[in-house]
Amino acid sequence: MKSWRLDQLGGAFALQEIDQPEPGPGALRLRVAAAALNFADLLMREGKYQEKPPLPYTPGMEVSGVVEALGPGVSGPAPGTRVLAFLDHGALAEAAIAPANRVVAIPDAMRFAEAAAFPIAHGTSHLALDHKARLQPGETLLVLGASGGVGLTAVEIGKRMGARVAASARGADKLAIARAAGADEVIDSDAPDLKAAFKALGGVDVVYDAVGGPGFDAALSACRPEGRLLAIGFASGQVPQVAANLLLVKNLSVMGLYWGGYLKFAPEVLTGSLATLLGWYAEGGLRPHISHTLPFDQLPQALELLSARKSTGKIVIQVQD
Repeated sequence: MKSWRLDQLGGAFALQEIDQPEPGPGALRLRVAAAALNFADLLMREGKYQEKPPLPYTPGMEVSGVVEALGPGVSGPAPGTRVLAFLDHGALAEAAIAPANRVVAIPDAMRFAEAAAFPIAHGTSHLALDHKARLQPGETLLVLGASGGVGLTAVEIGKRMGARVAASARGADKLAIARAAGADEVIDSDAPDLKAAFKALGGVDVVYDAVGGPGFDAALSACRPEGRLLAIGFASGQVPQVAANLLLVKNLSVMGLYWGGYLKFAPEVLTGSLATLLGWYAEGGLRPHISHTLPFDQLPQALELLSARKSTGKIVIQVQD
């Protein structure tokens, strides 16, 4: 089968012919239809991500397709079932091995591209806003990086949970996308006085930050007493440093959320969250935003779009029909 592979950290992915894998105990094999990209794929290539797969490896953490074969001890989903799965890596190939407990059947109406784009971005935002921050109806949610892969889902899910949603992103086009996803207020992240712009919201209860950098400090100053700040990622490359005295004076909480970490200590939290999200999808309440869909042989171009911040929402690679 064909598979994208990385032989050396910092190098280029190469499309290679490798043997089709066989599923071991507790796993199954998918015929891959689509795979979605994440910023983590860029970090992993450089050896800068939390997870460091042994070389050579096949990239890709989100995948959709059809179950082909079950490993020993696996009772389902049955071969022929349309599913999505979330992996440590290995999605960008014509076939992929997935632990059975990370595979979920998808609604009949869900396209494979949507399914591949769904679990990590939507799962991260739902887990962050519901499980961690306990976002309540009527509260004000400020989303930084609101047009990105996870940020856009935070806008969508925050609105679904009944919050007043303020979205910060760079430029009119990206702000329009956030507005279309449900944002009540939009703020350009290049505003000359970002702190004043955030304070003009009249108080923020929850901050969702996938960017880091100066936006975090500006959002911190806009928080109401007992505000909650969620550190989701650092796409800017700058990790914020928090002055503990500010947390004390305003009774603020700063929380980290690494979605993949729950796979190791509480996988049932992820599967429960995903079941809720797929229910919302089936009701018509969620629709993944995919800005680019590229064919399997154009992974390098897709990664360049991601690296250059030229995408909104998700980028999906169409592997097979």
